[in-house]
Amino acid sequence: MIVAETNRLFISKFTLKDASFFLELVNSPNWIKYIGDRKTKTIKDAEERIKTGHLKSYKTSGFGFYKLLLKAENNKAIGTCGLIKRDALDEVDIGFAMLPDYEGIGIGYEASIAVMKLAKQTFKLKKLVAITNPDNNKSIKLVEKLGFTYQNKVKPFEDDEELLLFAKTL
Repeated sequence: MIVAETNRLFISKFTLKDASFFLELVNSPNWIKYIGDRKTKTIKDAEERIKTGHLKSYKTSGFGFYKLLLKAENNKAIGTCGLIKRDALDEVDIGFAMLPDYEGIGIGYEASIAVMKLAKQTFKLKKLVAITNPDNNKSIKLVEKLGFTYQNKVKPFEDDEELLLFAKTL
């Protein structure tokens, strides 16, 4: 189900049919380096992650992470961008990740603008946060370009890794 469209992208909900794409994405080098190895190694693992993450979030929050489909390549899935309400954070978090061949060409910015519009207009959110690894300069640059400002350091996950927290009023 398409939730938004940009010049280059269709932004759509994940389904279990997206397991092979999701498996490739979460095992891409920058996902592993900056987001972490989520031990998703098989199609069955990926289906389970989609069920317990994406599909559950759509049902409980009304939003979640979406797949990015590149129009110019027959709607090929190339990344993800979306919203998640994490227990450890007060506000809804925006996040994004691309397959390696699609990093650094403005897809994250384009998708994030559309997702922020959804957050404000459809989900009536007043503020968003973004968390990023302190070493992920490209992600930091993108959230700042999107108008987010640095707030503080947080440790939102069990791994106790310190991340940078940015925020933006919509």
